[in-house]
Amino acid sequence: MLVTIFWRTVLFYAVLLVTVRVMGKREIGALDPFDFVVAILLAELAAIPIEEVTHPVWTGLVAIGTLLALQLLSSWLCLVDDRARRLICGEPSVVVRTGRLQEHEMRKLRYNIHDLMAQLRQKGVPDISDVEVAVLENNGQLSVVPRSQKRPVAPSDLQVPTPYESLPITVVVDGSFNYKEMRQSGVDFAWVEEKLREQGVEDVSTLLYAHVDTQGNVRVQRKGESEG
Repeated sequence: MLVTIFWRTVLFYAVLLVTVRVMGKREIGALDPFDFVVAILLAELAAIPIEEVTHPVWTGLVAIGTLLALQLLSSWLCLVDDRARRLICGEPSVVVRTGRLQEHEMRKLRYNIHDLMAQLRQKGVPDISDVEVAVLENNGQLSVVPRSQKRPVAPSDLQVPTPYESLPITVVVDGSFNYKEMRQSGVDFAWVEEKLREQGVEDVSTLLYAHVDTQGNVRVQRKGESEG
């Protein structure tokens, strides 16, 4: 029996991994109420055939496959039909507008002031009068737009020109060249090797990490170096 439970656990672990991957990153990163229900059902459907060894494995597989098909169908409906999206996923709700609580909306959501103030503090806006708009998203997260006079000053506000910046290109990870990212970014391998030699790196296996920044500088950290 223990061997049966072990192999069933391995099987349904793999099935759930594939299922979640097929559902897409949205299901992993942000659970709205519908996605939350699907996640609970997936766990329950996998647990039953694992614990009840008398149940055929295929019953759990069929149930999970059906749930996956329904989830993909609902995601497609949300993509092509606004009414379906509102019905399945709900709509974001404005709970603060121009520094004023939207009492009716908060009562409808059963969203109390203490929770709102806690989420505002987490966003770095402790004073509600500094909020232009606060929106409670479908996944329960609060999006906050501060008033224009309370936003951090950006270089564009001061008309200060800034150089172009993009994501750094990782060229070495844990002692190995990241060939895939270098190919995708058009970074020449020989050029990277030359830049590393200029910094005294003869053996790439001694590096923990290296990247190329927007200005073309290669930054390296050797294994064993302190983070400071």
